[in-house]
Amino acid sequence: METNKFKTVSLDTMIDKHIGKVGAERRDAFENELRIDLLGQAIKHARQERNLTQAKLGELVGVQKAQISKKENSAKIGLSTQ
Repeated sequence: METNKFKTVSLDTMIDKHIGKVGAERRDAFENELRIDLLGQAIKHARQERNLTQAKLGELVGVQKAQISKKENSAKIGLSTQ
């Protein structure tokens, strides 16, 4: 009888091992990128649900179509913190 050679571990354990523990610089960067990606997906989903083009959404919020595209595709864009 063959035994399972793989051990089941949680996603948190895998992230801790391969990215770093919570609070580590690499982990913080990873989680920030994940948040940016999720935000981009949410923007795209909401825009498509309302049958808006990127250009129309950009016009409504006062930015260029390219900025909407970059955000939806998780490209880094500068955001003012002032």
